[in-house]
Amino acid sequence: MARVLVDSPLPQLDQLFDYRVPERLRDAARRGVRVRVPLRSGGRIANGWLVELADSSEFEGRLAELEDVVSEVPMVTPEVWALARAAADRAAGNASDILRLAIPTRYVRVERAWLADAATPDPGPLPRREALPAIAGYAPGRVEQGIIEGERMSLPADPRPVRLPDGTWVGAWAATLALAAAHALADDRSSLLVVPDYRDQEQLEAALGAVVDPRRVLRTDARQAGGPRYRAFLEMTGDAARIIIGNRSTVYAPAARLGLIAMWDDGDALQQEPLAPGVHPRDAALIRQEQSGAALVFLAHSQSVEVHRLVELGWVRAIEPKGQTRPKAVVTEQQADEASGAARIPSAAWRAAQQALEQGPVLVQVARPGHSPLLVCDRCREPARCAACGGALVVPRGGGVARCTLCATAAGDWKCPVCEGAKLRAATVGASRTAEELGRAFPRAKVVLSDGERPVLRVGPEPALVVATRGAEPVAEGGYRAVLLLDGDRMLLRESLRVAEDCLRWWSNAAALAAPGSPVFLVGVGGALAQAFATWRQPEWAGEELQARRALRFPPAVRVATVTSSPERLDRALDAARAVEGVDVLGPTPAGEGLSRAIVRFDYARGAAVATTLRAETIRAATERRRPVAGRKAGRPPVLKVRFDDPDVP
Repeated sequence: MARVLVDSPLPQLDQLFDYRVPERLRDAARRGVRVRVPLRSGGRIANGWLVELADSSEFEGRLAELEDVVSEVPMVTPEVWALARAAADRAAGNASDILRLAIPTRYVRVERAWLADAATPDPGPLPRREALPAIAGYAPGRVEQGIIEGERMSLPADPRPVRLPDGTWVGAWAATLALAAAHALADDRSSLLVVPDYRDQEQLEAALGAVVDPRRVLRTDARQAGGPRYRAFLEMTGDAARIIIGNRSTVYAPAARLGLIAMWDDGDALQQEPLAPGVHPRDAALIRQEQSGAALVFLAHSQSVEVHRLVELGWVRAIEPKGQTRPKAVVTEQQADEASGAARIPSAAWRAAQQALEQGPVLVQVARPGHSPLLVCDRCREPARCAACGGALVVPRGGGVARCTLCATAAGDWKCPVCEGAKLRAATVGASRTAEELGRAFPRAKVVLSDGERPVLRVGPEPALVVATRGAEPVAEGGYRAVLLLDGDRMLLRESLRVAEDCLRWWSNAAALAAPGSPVFLVGVGGALAQAFATWRQPEWAGEELQARRALRFPPAVRVATVTSSPERLDRALDAARAVEGVDVLGPTPAGEGLSRAIVRFDYARGAAVATTLRAETIRAATERRRPVAGRKAGRPPVLKVRFDDPDVP
């Protein structure tokens, strides 16, 4: 008898169904393989996963038979299944949605080729522990011992660039993670290394190439072609210890004898999982560490408030840095006159940039891409809107006449509806315009622009002005000779609970690209946040931020879940949630299209009860039938959408 999880987003199907294994499939039906099974509703055939094999079933009737075994390669290992089930239950979601993130699309030709080669795999030799260098920046042997003992650790990253033996420059954080994974691999244990995006992954791959055999390293990310990605996944299901690197879904990858789970910059917005059920890889890593006993490492230049909470609870141990250098941070005021291109840069920073350009590259971080991302009326400062559709007006990246971001209508004859002014001015200055202004101010300097559309991963040691949006800063050979962090005041204007935390992380990551001893100027920001950056005391700031959120009962001091549905259906779900002790509800508020949304707030100890309650309401909403009104067709059941730990909660 086979117990199968149907691959379906329907919440009522998120359970194991019993099927009889026919004689023709006895040999192929193994735990973890893809199967096809019949569903009673409409005689449909659905895809699924054979999760368990059993001798008997609690169902007293006649069991339906498995339709077919799609692939004979077991992909859902017991460890991955336990993680998927626990993560889905914590977020009131479907385990099949988790498995859809974990397992890539199947390629039959790749699978057949892998099966033909699987008899004699050659993953390369294991590194020898005595030949590996120590992990620098901490007490000697402290991190290595924590990996052996399976500790949960929070590490402050060494904020400087380092040179690899092959001449490649990477952030010191990449070398730290690479050595941590190499020490785990020396014990014949696998590692999962989770990074936000391909820029970080490229640095990490380079660092790993210096300490382990490349055949032991596997990638799993969306930038790979489908065939190579599926081949890498098949390799992960083998018995050889591997180092698996990739973005947020890597935390679900199968791994033989898992010894280390490490996450770089867990607070980065790219670590947020947008697909249902929206489980953050940090939470999935905590679950998997507890299930497997592997070591867990959170590494960042600026510790997230979530990790600081775990440190305060004693669940994660903070490792103190030893011998690390700190950036030479300088907090400056922004000049009031914005008539010239130099006005955004204070005189002290301007002089430092001039001197640094004689020695090497200078980094200028700006808030937004484009030329003039936000235009306002020059007379009354009213935001400029398109007369045709109401969209925001911006100047294109290449300059020229302002246009609407929605309908692309030119705004040549624009007039302000408030004061009838006809002149526009830029409220913010983007990367393109900054590059133009600096190019005129430094006519002999090479100007490099790096943003989301025109990414630059690396720059050489020669003098250059590198203008980059936050998160798109290239790595410079030898480090930047000066770093200018502009638009800090504008970055802080974003309406979000996490805006200060995000800004501190953006600035810290950019400052870590500077050569040791080079100045880093933070422009236009003061107060406790600027002081935390200048003194490089991000954990202390995270602790103060956590205390403020506790006083207001904001995440992560408490957990929240957003519930969206029709007003009637939402009221019933909220009544059920209120029955759980310690739950309070904010809202509901209109959510558009006749729907309403409310925020359910609760302590961590009540998380399981709230998840169970809201899950039951989701199933009830999906399965109930509306009585048809005379003369009309029966309506669709109301949708009830639940998102735990919603990052969009302001």
